[in-house]
Amino acid sequence: MIHVCSLSKVDETVARTGAQRLLSLLAAGTEVTRPASILAENHLHLVMHDIAVAQEGMTMPGEEHVRALLDFAYRWDRVKPLVVHCYAGVSRSTASAYIIAAALAPKRDEMELAKTLRFLSPTATPNPRLIAVADMLLQRDGRMITAIEAIGRGADAFEGVPFELGIEA
Repeated sequence: MIHVCSLSKVDETVARTGAQRLLSLLAAGTEVTRPASILAENHLHLVMHDIAVAQEGMTMPGEEHVRALLDFAYRWDRVKPLVVHCYAGVSRSTASAYIIAAALAPKRDEMELAKTLRFLSPTATPNPRLIAVADMLLQRDGRMITAIEAIGRGADAFEGVPFELGIEA
């Protein structure tokens, strides 16, 4: 199970779920303290801004980020949950949860997965750059991009409500 939350909910989400893996997607300078129950080798911290086009002084999500995310996901044995978070739990984390579910269930329909994401999180607004890079790396021929575009922008929120996304439909 993938649990998605904001930075402010990491400790309680890890404690509540018994997660042993943590994926953090934060801008440079945003600090995250790894919960004591998560071993250092089970925590991936990717530094990027929540942007879809290059902007001066900001780190745009790129292929190296998505490759690291996918490598981390493929090494997950799925015995215990994975917690994925960004600052607000709305964009980078929801995109990453979608990407991980698509990668680990390659036959799962991209549109069904996107609709499930929307149902579980009315605020989910997956970062389009992360989705586009993953679509290319996973050879989905634009289907991930189309599916995420189809669910549209989520409801405005300062912080998303934590939710869980299953790998299989």
